[in-house]
Amino acid sequence: MLKFYSFIACLFLINSVYSQVSPKEHFGFDIGDDYQLTTNTQTEAYFKKLAASDRVDLVEIGKTEEGRSQYMLIISSPENLKKLARYKEISQKLAHAEGLSEQEAKALSDEGKAVVWIDGGLHATETLGIHQLIETAWQLTNRTDAETMRILENTIILMTHANPDGHELVSNWYLREKEPAKRSLQGLPRLYEKYAGHDNNRDFFMLNLKESQNIANQLFIEWLPQIMYNHHQAGPPGSIVAGAPYRDPFNYVFDPIIMTSIDALGAAMNNRLNAENKPGYTQKYGSVYSTWYNGGLRTTTYFHNIIGLLTETVGGPTPSEIPLVPYRLIPNGGTTFPVTPQKWHFRQSIDYSVSMNYAVLNYAQRYRDELLFNIYRMGKNSIDRGSKDYWALSPSKIDAINLAYQKESKMARTPTQLPTRYYDSVMLDKKNRDPRGYIISANQDDFPTAIKFVNALIRTGVLVHRATDNFTVAGKNYPKGSYVIKTAQAFRPHVIDMFEPQDHPNDFKYEGGPPVAPYDAAGWTLAYLMNVRFDRILDDFQGPFQRLPYGELQKLEIKLLAAANGYFINGQSNNAFKAVNELLNAGQIVSRINSGSEAGDFYIPSTEKSKVILKSQIASPGLEVRSASATPRNTTKISGLRIALWDTYGGSMSAGWVRFLMEQYNFKASILYPQEIDAGDLNSKYDVIIFVTGAIPAYNPQLVSTAGSVPNLENIPEEYKKQTGRITADKSIPQIKKFMENGGKIVTIGSSTNIAYHLGLPVKNHLVEIGTNGKDIRLAPEKYYVPGSVLKVKVDNSQPAAWGMPEQADVYFDNSPVFRVQTDAITKGTIKPLMWFSEAKSLRSGWAWGQEYLQDGVTAFEAPIGRGKLYAFGPEITFRAQTHGTFKLLFNQLYGN
Repeated sequence: MLKFYSFIACLFLINSVYSQVSPKEHFGFDIGDDYQLTTNTQTEAYFKKLAASDRVDLVEIGKTEEGRSQYMLIISSPENLKKLARYKEISQKLAHAEGLSEQEAKALSDEGKAVVWIDGGLHATETLGIHQLIETAWQLTNRTDAETMRILENTIILMTHANPDGHELVSNWYLREKEPAKRSLQGLPRLYEKYAGHDNNRDFFMLNLKESQNIANQLFIEWLPQIMYNHHQAGPPGSIVAGAPYRDPFNYVFDPIIMTSIDALGAAMNNRLNAENKPGYTQKYGSVYSTWYNGGLRTTTYFHNIIGLLTETVGGPTPSEIPLVPYRLIPNGGTTFPVTPQKWHFRQSIDYSVSMNYAVLNYAQRYRDELLFNIYRMGKNSIDRGSKDYWALSPSKIDAINLAYQKESKMARTPTQLPTRYYDSVMLDKKNRDPRGYIISANQDDFPTAIKFVNALIRTGVLVHRATDNFTVAGKNYPKGSYVIKTAQAFRPHVIDMFEPQDHPNDFKYEGGPPVAPYDAAGWTLAYLMNVRFDRILDDFQGPFQRLPYGELQKLEIKLLAAANGYFINGQSNNAFKAVNELLNAGQIVSRINSGSEAGDFYIPSTEKSKVILKSQIASPGLEVRSASATPRNTTKISGLRIALWDTYGGSMSAGWVRFLMEQYNFKASILYPQEIDAGDLNSKYDVIIFVTGAIPAYNPQLVSTAGSVPNLENIPEEYKKQTGRITADKSIPQIKKFMENGGKIVTIGSSTNIAYHLGLPVKNHLVEIGTNGKDIRLAPEKYYVPGSVLKVKVDNSQPAAWGMPEQADVYFDNSPVFRVQTDAITKGTIKPLMWFSEAKSLRSGWAWGQEYLQDGVTAFEAPIGRGKLYAFGPEITFRAQTHGTFKLLFNQLYGN
């Protein structure tokens, strides 16, 4: 017995010793010391030391894209940590709000603990993020002041490292210089997230990346915190912090409690900094950040009734200066306590961040029961709205009210007040109701992609049902295996946002003035971008629907591969390309039907090897295969091509996403840098080259035009120097032209369609008007402006380049190129239009000011260049690996005959 107690005493002493290991003792410097950064390897080891404390649980939430462990520290009182399962259950029940009475919700709110998420390091070059996380974790683990003890007693804190891979890369890059004063974060050789770089904060409704999936699983499936705090860097010049509350517009699907809660927490943060004599907090119109966009780590939480906070704080390991920005020195509602010009050190930024973390945690512990009850209230509000006839307010409906008045009164303008009947004519019109649910029929051409869409919903915590039998709704028959998503659920805002158009307001600095750019996209309706076919159901409906457990991912139902002479794969299915590449890589024969209603479908002769591969592809990722009794006559044998993908030193995010797609769909692609292009002889190595947006410079005959910046070669290790350089009009374009003339294919996306002008093709910019001098001038943004939005285009799907596409498609368009083709160029075959705007109103989701200017403009075409071809796609057909509906426009070009 004595030995047992001695053992316990030793454990206690070990626990006490490890919990007192300070950052300086572990890392060799204080967090925030000038010219010092931690690495991920060191940080992981430190987290494991902190985990010896009885205030900490260390959880591995998954692996990163580079295979590192991604960790989350759960910090609370020892008593709370013993009951984590119960507190997680309470958090889940209140967030889902299902079957709970108000009285039951209040009882759970009284019992539960406020759950607060704090992350760091998502954007790895914003080094403050991970370092404030380390310092805050240390302080929460070791401080014994009354405030900290109250926080530990009343909250559960989820402290998550958002990007371990980037942390390791960036810190090692900075520390490679032995002399501290020469250290710099500039010139990073590659993306700090393997595929996405900075776009890792644009992946949270799609969840392509492993890190995003790990985080979303904790946020939307496991814990469902009431508050999440996402740290970023840096604030606007002349300020220290940009934070909550944020500027308009906010997304109209939010529960209003979200917005007022953001205001309250923003006030708590701002107030604490003011009380601690820490100036420079700016909010609302003091910065660019809004709450419109879905898809960011912070913003996706709003659509789940979670209070999302973002701060952008200045500072880094190299001391900097707070510049003089005169207009920011006048106190106002945006900046109540201006900061004056001064030298700034990293430790000051750490102190600001810790203060703001404590402000959030102190608010959470003071209003614990209110936060818990409010997430229930927002969920219950969503369930109620989805259970009855409900009309959401939005700008287009207000425009319809004004138009109804103007038509009846024959007045050009609408007075301030109108009779109520105009409201009723729009807002009580049954066709304008929000839907009760959506049905995704299993009977669609690319059902495997529809399942990917369903899985994106499931990963974000949406409640989904699956039909266990055939059924009928509103007179339409649906097969077994169809998916049903009802809006009577807590995360209704996210459901609506993924299926319905975003209705962005016309946002201008002043009447007749320039547009105010959205913080990110204006429209992104994922069902549109993925070409998922669904039905909006306006009335309540029932059926043989099986409720799926939260977080349970779906697969295509496996069908046995029948014995046959050969097999067909539908060319409308994206997964077809993955299977085809697997077959070609294994040396199997693959042909493509080249005419008729099934043009673009693939035919595979039956062999033992092809059957094994097809069976594997049917199982995962999911493939629909038809049996063929005989070999079809109208086929062309295809082969894989030697593919090159342009990239640049430091990494292009657009190229990174395409690289991600190449790997997902089994295409083999080499990375091609400008120096290799300039060296020529491209045909000996490649058959097709892909240039994403940002690669090809604008055409300017008066200047030697270039795309991309050139880093200082003196500061670049030898191994990376071959990646430097940029595409130039005088050296690169002639080699690219020669490559096509000798039979190569060039695929250009977005701004890289500029190559059409370099080559002198018979096309012009469609988005121009005649100036006073009689020459074309670009339309001013006051007349035409289309930030990232979803537009509809007409498609010539009889062309091999567009096989598998519908006749009308939705594309992601971000002030993208649109061409006017010379009349005889089409008849001569010099230009073959692939996509164009056939209507005056092409907007599907987002914001398109002056969209009538798009009509008759060509936005994608094919052009023969010598023995090769150029493919020009103005829209972002591979955007962030989200636009599944247009992937085929790239994939089709990656095969030879």
